[in-house]
Amino acid sequence: MRVHMHMHTTFVHVLTIVPVLLYLVNISEATEIQASASLDLVSEDPRPGLRPLRHSKSGKSLTQSLWLNNNVLNDLEHFNEVVSQLLAYPQNLAWIDLSFNDLTSIDPVLTTFCNLSVIYLHGNSIHRLSEVNKLAVLPRLRSLTLHGNPMEEEKGYRQYVLCTLPRITTLDFSGITKADRTTAEVWKRMNIKPKKVKIKQNAL
Repeated sequence: MRVHMHMHTTFVHVLTIVPVLLYLVNISEATEIQASASLDLVSEDPRPGLRPLRHSKSGKSLTQSLWLNNNVLNDLEHFNEVVSQLLAYPQNLAWIDLSFNDLTSIDPVLTTFCNLSVIYLHGNSIHRLSEVNKLAVLPRLRSLTLHGNPMEEEKGYRQYVLCTLPRITTLDFSGITKADRTTAEVWKRMNIKPKKVKIKQNAL
């Protein structure tokens, strides 16, 4: 049975960028974003903190950080609509916390937010290490967490992530050192074969 997505509770944590922190029903069940569910998301007042969350004249949050951790999300269907309902400038989203959910893959929708610099995905159910490849298109991504996913048990996990995302400076809350990058490059040469480029000859 389909149900509308609604917010149980909204919390605001104190950070340099004050985030919107939500406890939600599965996003994929939000079949009528423009109905009462979305109105609840926008109108619900967050718990006040030391640094109050600012809002635009339309009532949307003036923040670049969104925390959806510790929910039961197993996909990010309708994610764009939800972000647009919550944030005044969704294109400026820089920090997304999706940790401790039930995600089994990295949804390509995340790659549509080109200003993302921090992505937390730890504590989910992502199995395939190759899912990391999707994040390579994010030019500003600097901090990523993936620990607590089944992929962490894959041989060469850390090295693979560093080779795939060479611009990140923090992985699983651990800073990337020169030694880490050197080890990753050695691992890459030993384990990843370069793709052969086929040159098509013009027919005479």
